[in-house]
Amino acid sequence: MSEGEHQVPPPLTNQRFVTTHWSVVLASKASDARDADEALEQLCRTYWGALYGYIRRAGHPPADAADLTQAFFARFLEKEFIQDVDRQKGKFRSFLLKTLNHFLADEWRHAHAEKRAGSHPAISINAEDWETRFGHELASDLTPEKLFERRWAMALFEQALARVREESVQAGKGAQFELLKDFLSSASSDGAYATVANQLSVNPGTVAVLVHRLRKRYGELVREEIAHTVSSPDEVEAELRHLLGVLGG
Repeated sequence: MSEGEHQVPPPLTNQRFVTTHWSVVLASKASDARDADEALEQLCRTYWGALYGYIRRAGHPPADAADLTQAFFARFLEKEFIQDVDRQKGKFRSFLLKTLNHFLADEWRHAHAEKRAGSHPAISINAEDWETRFGHELASDLTPEKLFERRWAMALFEQALARVREESVQAGKGAQFELLKDFLSSASSDGAYATVANQLSVNPGTVAVLVHRLRKRYGELVREEIAHTVSSPDEVEAELRHLLGVLGG
C-alpha cells in the first residue's frame, strides 16, 4: 500500500470500543498480570518506529537513536512513566510524545546501557531496517513532530491491514486477499477488476463486491485501531481525518 493513499469508508454506527491503549496501560499499572505486561510490550513494539523516527529527525545518529528508543521503552515497560496515567489524558500519541520529550530532556545523558537495561529485556527490533524505511523521510524537511505523526499513522494503518489479512487467512481466503489488497489504498484502474476476476475465475462484478466488503471491513478495523488511541469513540472521526491529512501531506 502506498503511504499517501488510504480510502476509508463512511463512519459506521453502533460500534463498541472496549480495549484501548489507555486500558492496556491502566491494567498494566494496576496489575502484575502477564497478559497485561505482554499487551503493553506489544503496544511498544507497534509504535517503536514512530518514536525512533522522531529521535532520529531530532538530530541523533542511528546508533544513539536506537539506544534512546530502547531506553525509553525499557523505562516504559518498567512502568516508570505510567504511574499517574488516567483516562483523562487525551490522545495516546500525544501522551507518548510528551513523555518521550521529557525523557530526552531530563534523562538521556544518564541512559548508559548498564543503567537503562533495568530488569526488563530490550524489545527485539532491527534498527537498521527502520533506518532503511526512514531514509527518504530523514532527507526531507519534515519536522520531528511531523515524522512522528506520519509514522504513527502508518503503524496504525498497518495494524488494521494486518488484521484484515489475518481474518482472510483464517477464513481460507488468504490468496484472495493478496489479489485484492491493493484496492484498499486506491481506486481500481481500468481493467484491474477484470484481471483479478480472471485469476479468481469470477466475473468483474463479483470482484467489485469483494472489494467493497474488504474496504468496509478495513474501514471498521482502522477505526477500531484509532479508537484504541483516543479517550472516547466520539474522537475517532476527527482523529481519522487528522491522520489521513498527515499521510496525504
